[in-house]
Parts: sequence; structure tokens; C-alpha cells
Amino acid sequence: MKAKVFIKNALPPFIVRALRRFFAARPIGFSGDYASWDEAERSSLGYAAPEILARTRAAMLKVKNGEAAFERDSVLFAVMEHQFPLLAGLMRAATANGGHLSVLDFGGSLGSTYFQCRDFLSTVKELRWSIVEQPGHVACGREDFANEQLHFYETIVDCLRAERPNVLLLSGVVQCLPKPYDFLIDILRYDFPNIIVDRTAFGLNGRDRLTVEHVPGWIYPASYPSWFLTEKRFLALFVPRYKLLASFHALDNIAPERGEAVYKGFVFELKQASGTSQASFMAKQ
Repeated sequence: MKAKVFIKNALPPFIVRALRRFFAARPIGFSGDYASWDEAERSSLGYAAPEILARTRAAMLKVKNGEAAFERDSVLFAVMEHQFPLLAGLMRAATANGGHLSVLDFGGSLGSTYFQCRDFLSTVKELRWSIVEQPGHVACGREDFANEQLHFYETIVDCLRAERPNVLLLSGVVQCLPKPYDFLIDILRYDFPNIIVDRTAFGLNGRDRLTVEHVPGWIYPASYPSWFLTEKRFLALFVPRYKLLASFHALDNIAPERGEAVYKGFVFELKQASGTSQASFMAKQ
């Protein structure tokens, strides 16, 4: 407070006004502590806002055409940045599968992670990358970005009808689901041989917290519900079926207002296939 008073008294009024405008324009980040997903949705624009897809498509086309190295959340980067814990998990899975790598990238947008990883993975014998996304993203992906390696599906079941992924990739997506723990319980029953989790937000106060994420306008005008999960509860779901091979600190670092958080990733390996494997699940569909 003393610093604020000093700045206000020491600086000319026009600079004070400029500073106020600057700080008012900063990204809000994560706000609120909502009791339900519906309540958080009512306070946000939602994940289906058309501007998100439009901005992401425009950025990804530049990556596809070689005008940028890679894209993250529709932001373009001129120099490649490899996420080596993720790549290590992918290469390990490929090695264990005779050089064949098939990834189910749940919530993978228009192929952001695929385009960032594909050159590094060029030595694997066979690469197939399947993205499960919202219908609008799937239609756009099939029209503008699909190729012999990259494919798009609207549901996990649709993907498994055509593919046999040996890696499930969950990057920055679990905290964006209405019921993240229920989703994990369901998807773990498919017995994917390997699961890689990345860019997942965990609160440090010992409980789950539901917030609204406000994206800076210079990226795209959007806001949507987002969880800060409990790491202990999250990991406990994997214990019956999966061995934790590695954990690592992930890219993001923005905490919710009046809170603390950490972003982490994990590499899991299936302990032993159960009777409810991918094949068993598909036979029931």
C-alpha cells in the first residue's frame, strides 16, 4: 500500500493514468471459487467460443506452411521449444512397441503437439497421431491439417474403431472437463499401455478448486471453467492399474487469485492388462 501511495504522489498524473490502463489490461488469469460447473459456465464464454477455433486455425496454418516453428494456445513461436519429458515418454512407448507409436491425443486442438513433436519423432518406424476434439475442431482438422499420420475423431470410441493407440496423451485438458475424476475413472478402464499427462494444474491448498480462466484479449477473447485439482487424489486413480515412471514440472505457472498452484506432468505405464481392455470395451460398443 505504501508503494502505491508513493507512486501516486511521485509520478506525474498522466503516467499514473497510463500505468492504471496497463495493469487493467493485464490478463486476469484464474478467478473465483465456484460451487458447480454450471455456475462457472454462466460466468464465462465457454470452450466453444468461435473465436478460439478461428485464431487457432490461423496460427496452425502458419505452422503447417512453415511460417512459424510451432503454436501454443494460438500463439506463434519462431524458434522450436521441445518438451523433453513428453518426448522421452513418447520415445519410450515407441521403443517398447517395436518402433511403432500411435497416440490418442485427447483435446489436442488442431494438432499443436503433433506439429511440435513430429520432427523429433521422425526416427520411429511408424507414427500415427489421433486427435479427439469438439466437432468444429474435428471438421477443421480434417479439412486443413489431416495427413497420413494425423487424424481427427469426435469421440474416443470413434478413434478406437479405427486406431489402436499405445499412448494416451492428456495435455492441459483434464482440468478443463466438467467432471475430471469421473473422466479419468472411465478412460483408465481402456488399459492404454502408456499414459502421458502434461500441463495439468494442481492447487496447493489440499482441495479441488473450480475457477474461470480469462484469456488475454491479445490471444483471443475467451473465458472458460478450469479446475485446480488435488494431486494426491489425481494420482490415486492411477495406482490400481498403472506404474508411475516419472513426474515433472510442466510449462505453465499461473496460480488462481489468492491461491498457489503447480503444473505437472506424469508418465505412466500399464502394470498388467485387465479384462476390460480396449478390445473388450470395443466389443461392447
